[in-house]
Amino acid sequence: MADRDPRLSGPTLKVLRLYLMTPREERSGAEISKSTGVGAGTLYPMLARLEEAGWFDSEWENIDPKEAGRPRRRFYRLTGLGETRARAALSEFQMPIVQRGEAWAS
Repeated sequence: MADRDPRLSGPTLKVLRLYLMTPREERSGAEISKSTGVGAGTLYPMLARLEEAGWFDSEWENIDPKEAGRPRRRFYRLTGLGETRARAALSEFQMPIVQRGEAWAS
């Protein structure tokens, strides 16, 4: 675990907000990107930093890519520490957490 919290950029706050809507749900990178509009070039390094800081953990999907006809996906989960820190960060930046189905406020 890193000694300091990750940088809380606008895209990072979007990802954290998505996870706080349903904190126990795991999502693939593609799913996160589609839901938040954060591009892969920003998203994957961010997820690596969040994981290194202990806010997220992840694991590879347990499939045979040849049988599935597609590459394996990596699924990311918010940790207890991540949930606590994300709630504090969004509160600090006054970004309300909406429930699933509510419109995103830009």
